[in-house]
Amino acid sequence: MATPVASSSQPIQIPALEATHANDTKKPKEKKDKAAAAASQYPLELQPLPGYIDHRIKMFEELQQEYTQFVKAQPREEITITMPDGSQRKGTSWETSPMDVAKKVSKSLSERVVIAKVDDQLWDLERPLESSCKLELLDFDHPEGKRVFWHSSAHSGHYGCHLCIGPPTDDGKFYPLLDGMPFERDSRVVTMTDYPALEKVSEMAIKDKQRFERLVVSKEKLLEMFDYNMYKKYLIETKIRDGSFTTVYRCGPMIDLCVGPHIPHTGKIKAFMVTKRVSDSFRRTLPSYFLGDAKNDSLQRIYGISFPDKKQMSEYKTFLAEAAKRDHRKIGREQELFFFNDLSPGSCFFLPHGTRIYNTLVELMRSEYMKRGYQEVISPNMYNAKLWETSGHWQNYKDDMFTLDIEKEKWALKPMNCPGHCLIFDSRDRSYRELPIRMAEFGIVHRNEASGALTGLTRVRRFMQDDTHVFCMPSQITDEIGLLFDFMESIYGIFGFEYRFELSTRPENYLGTVETWDLAESQLREALDKHHPGQWQLNPGDGAFYGPKIDIYIRDALRRSFQCATIQLDFQLPERFNLKLANSDKPPSRPVMIHRAILGSLERFIAIITEHFGGKWPFWISPRQVLVIPVAVPYRGYAQEIADKLQALGLFADVDNGPDTLPKKIRNGEIAQYNFLLVVGQEELDSRSVNVRNRDDVGTKSKGEMIPLEDVSNKLVALRNSKCLQNKLI
Repeated sequence: MATPVASSSQPIQIPALEATHANDTKKPKEKKDKAAAAASQYPLELQPLPGYIDHRIKMFEELQQEYTQFVKAQPREEITITMPDGSQRKGTSWETSPMDVAKKVSKSLSERVVIAKVDDQLWDLERPLESSCKLELLDFDHPEGKRVFWHSSAHSGHYGCHLCIGPPTDDGKFYPLLDGMPFERDSRVVTMTDYPALEKVSEMAIKDKQRFERLVVSKEKLLEMFDYNMYKKYLIETKIRDGSFTTVYRCGPMIDLCVGPHIPHTGKIKAFMVTKRVSDSFRRTLPSYFLGDAKNDSLQRIYGISFPDKKQMSEYKTFLAEAAKRDHRKIGREQELFFFNDLSPGSCFFLPHGTRIYNTLVELMRSEYMKRGYQEVISPNMYNAKLWETSGHWQNYKDDMFTLDIEKEKWALKPMNCPGHCLIFDSRDRSYRELPIRMAEFGIVHRNEASGALTGLTRVRRFMQDDTHVFCMPSQITDEIGLLFDFMESIYGIFGFEYRFELSTRPENYLGTVETWDLAESQLREALDKHHPGQWQLNPGDGAFYGPKIDIYIRDALRRSFQCATIQLDFQLPERFNLKLANSDKPPSRPVMIHRAILGSLERFIAIITEHFGGKWPFWISPRQVLVIPVAVPYRGYAQEIADKLQALGLFADVDNGPDTLPKKIRNGEIAQYNFLLVVGQEELDSRSVNVRNRDDVGTKSKGEMIPLEDVSNKLVALRNSKCLQNKLI
């Protein structure tokens, strides 16, 4: 018999909380596995150091001397530095740095600032200004300041391996490392027992206040400098044009290919912690591959977090603990909502109570479709490869699809619904008078995610989307997107989500012409400026291959961001499928296609709201709304009568007729997160009433006043229909 996979069956693990750290003051609890509990026996640093380090430093210092002479030779001229408030300061070209300006403003600013922005370009604080400019000084609280700070933190350790690519994540840093180094004495993987050593090395670098030194180097010299590292050589050879230059940064003995910029020195980092590691050797985590391609070498990846003060680190650990409590896999297991099985990895088994949540979300969207003029359709799950070749998915998305060989032809399970909806649109002649056509489907899709990437409900292979495609005239685009904004705001308002917008523009692998893309992007900009002026950001190059998109990011109770809703403008698929609109007075024209999802993947949305509410479901979506508890055996019949009445009204009501004591039954109901407990005994039976206990109202934990059954029934139905977030009868 197969066993449930780790994504749902195993206890939720937060490595950052479970591991021993360099600054732990309390002695960790003894583990059963003594090897796991033992401190790393490996030296903090490689001895002797690999020979290439001295060679690399020597090259850097020689090139740095040349650059210093170049700077000295530049003419010194007075420049004007314009601050964000419009005030101006004078400086000298090739001498005055952003840090010099910060120090003149105030000492506290110079201590707080982490990076500069010169004419909207991020700039090292100690790099001299070259001409008159606009200057911003950013601290850690600024999103770009935070990103630079975490990027710099990734350079603060000496890992004893070949470094690859290490962009900072939204909540810290990571650096992928090769598993089994040519110069590593014992080819091995990083484990949690290595965390204190890694942190100790970083703390040594922090204590030394190692400066970040920037240097512009030619491609030829870069290939010589990084000759020992095949990954860096590949990046240099493929990403840097012949005869051109790019930057490297030095931090202590570490020199790395990096566009920067960075904080002035490692002393800015006041708190640092390794949070987790990922490698191909640990099957419960996501394997890391060079350039993200599973055909390339598998790497090790170390994640960490850093802050400019220790208080923020303490707050972060508190956040991790709260996130662990709210983890949807933990709550899903405790509340018996869903599970996974290794006979179908990445495909969720929804249990009865989880299915209630699932269906309630579908019913919510379906009720809105009725009000907003949507037509619901159902399309096939499997198509011949010819469809995907026409749509462009076969050329751009094939590796993420499940393909099949059937009767000597290639087929694939659909990873999205849009090509099928094009076939539905084209199933008969269409007139422009029919537009807009708002075509909706709760379609099951499959995507071939790597097995190691599967994570509970947030990363699955089989899921359902609340997918809609609006076919409209170009003149209707702005109005239709406005209606989609209204739809999205209505749904997210029900859950209490805050949200923000990003406009993602033409990617490298785009289909169609630049002119068509420019038109589509301008129309999305127009819609955003009309409905949400000043409330959106540009995300260059991240559009879908068939069109630009507006991504909507929601923020949950823990202030984490998730992209769920998307609005994508598509001129390509109507062209590729030759969709036409009849017009008696003019030649046939083409519709424009707007892709839209609000919940996105239903599975992922359920994970988000599970953690957002922490398992304390609002009444309207709760899988356990009412538990009726008789105080003794003679009142079981009345309890069942109440449950039957509530169930007839469409409410989820259960009865606890078990042998437990009354206090135990009440406690069980509270643990199970029933919204309301209705306790009944002789008084309630005689008066046809119930005693109501509210999950969220401490004042009702003891016996309260009796409420007539009819009144309670009406109030419960009203609460469900109101979709109120407060668990309160009115």
